[in-house]
Amino acid sequence: MEILQTHPEMEALGFRNLNSIYWDLHTPQLYEQAIRRQEGFIAHLGPLVVRTGDHTGRSPKDRFVVREPSSEDQIWWGDVNLPFSDNQFDALFHKVLAYFQGKNAFVQNTFAGADPRYQIAVRVITETAWHALFARNMFLRARPEQLAGYSPDFTIVHAPNFHAVPEVDGTRSSAFILINFRRKLILIGGTSYAGEIKKSVFSVLNYLLPQQGVVPMHCSANIGDNGDVALFFGLSGTGKTTLSSDSTRTLIGDDEHGWSDQGVFNFEGGCYAKVIRLSPTGEPEIYQTTRRFGTILENVAMDMSTRRLDLDDESYTENTRASYPIGYIPNASRDGMGGHPQNIIFLTADAFGVMPPVSRLTTEQARYHFLSGYTAKVAGTEKGLAQGPQVTFSACFGAPFLPLHPSVYSRMLAEKIDRHRVSIWLVNTGWTGGPFGIGRRMSLEHTRAIIHAILDGALAAVPTQQEPFFGLHIPEQCPNVPAGILNPRYTWPDQDAYDEKASELAGSFRENFKQYEAEVPDAVLEAGPPVGR
Repeated sequence: MEILQTHPEMEALGFRNLNSIYWDLHTPQLYEQAIRRQEGFIAHLGPLVVRTGDHTGRSPKDRFVVREPSSEDQIWWGDVNLPFSDNQFDALFHKVLAYFQGKNAFVQNTFAGADPRYQIAVRVITETAWHALFARNMFLRARPEQLAGYSPDFTIVHAPNFHAVPEVDGTRSSAFILINFRRKLILIGGTSYAGEIKKSVFSVLNYLLPQQGVVPMHCSANIGDNGDVALFFGLSGTGKTTLSSDSTRTLIGDDEHGWSDQGVFNFEGGCYAKVIRLSPTGEPEIYQTTRRFGTILENVAMDMSTRRLDLDDESYTENTRASYPIGYIPNASRDGMGGHPQNIIFLTADAFGVMPPVSRLTTEQARYHFLSGYTAKVAGTEKGLAQGPQVTFSACFGAPFLPLHPSVYSRMLAEKIDRHRVSIWLVNTGWTGGPFGIGRRMSLEHTRAIIHAILDGALAAVPTQQEPFFGLHIPEQCPNVPAGILNPRYTWPDQDAYDEKASELAGSFRENFKQYEAEVPDAVLEAGPPVGR
């Protein structure tokens, strides 16, 4: 909570001639600084509304990993982990250090990982007050006694208003996210989208934790009164945050977790929820966070006279976000930890309308679908999409954040599932009765009933029928869900059309999985769609 002119640890990193260093400011102080610098606006009831400019989402093609001896043999090189040379990194880092001269720096000393056995210290150095507040919201705050001997394991240098010159700096565009495992340094510039800060730390944990026997997971987690833990995997738009935020269960975390020999733990101290068309009845806990001091609202529309929000307005982006401390959720866990999960739920928003609303998976099927990471995107959820649904596969439900080959994570997850006898479910929150444009979106009421039936054990002993296109085991009944929607084929008015679309999607699964054929046992290959095999 200091304002400094210099600091030995900043100088050791290369910072010189800074105007002021705002060291570990608290939330009200960061509000004051953000408003003084015209970085945002205070909305009705207190949230801070900010704009991120051209970048309203992540820039995965601008993310690079420095190729250096200590890590290069382990990295999954390719489109996800683009190589960047040590020399290029050093040159660009020195440019960023020069850029900071005469400017202010906001420093937040935080932690990632609720379990102290696997926790890392993360220092965030940024040029803006609101990004410092984002770090304060999203990561675990250091207690006063922890600050006395604080030493960062990784440092993020964040310069959103510095733009690279691709022809000179070796970047793809003016934006860049560079991870240097040898230097334990992350360099971010040219983008104000705060999610880059959060996800760069997730990428680091995805590299470090498997070496300690911990499975890092892109999932939400909650826990029941009896200590039963559930994990929810799913890409954006599948309902991961909504379905894990349940007033009858304690929220462990909404996005990033580790699974160790002791159990599950949250990586973060906050939540970063999509808030477009957020409903006070459908998602009451999350909705209330948009009406609180301390919450950051990215690219949310606001009446500049009344300062009231319009959560339905997507004029800036469909990807509007709220960043808030997890304690703003009334039933959130205080320690961010739980035991071993009893149920794991893979969520997909199948816009083709051919996946069942719920099915039970074998361990081999779980590994197949975990590696596939399927969902479908439709026009209106992302810019630039055609009118029809677009098949999307993202390994481990989080390919952009995986430094190691996906087979590493799938193998570790399968071992945990077998050891702890976890039940695995595939839940479709997408379309029924036909594809997008013809069918209808799965009822949230029915999906919640399915989740409750899974978690209270009501589905565990229900007989199943195996459908022929994906080999999925569909329960014959589910409490509070019409039996007529459980098999998607019978919800289509034209069942021949269903067969054709299901065969087409099954083929997409098989084509995508070819990249993993050499990395998995035959039993996993055979767990994929049987049609056309």
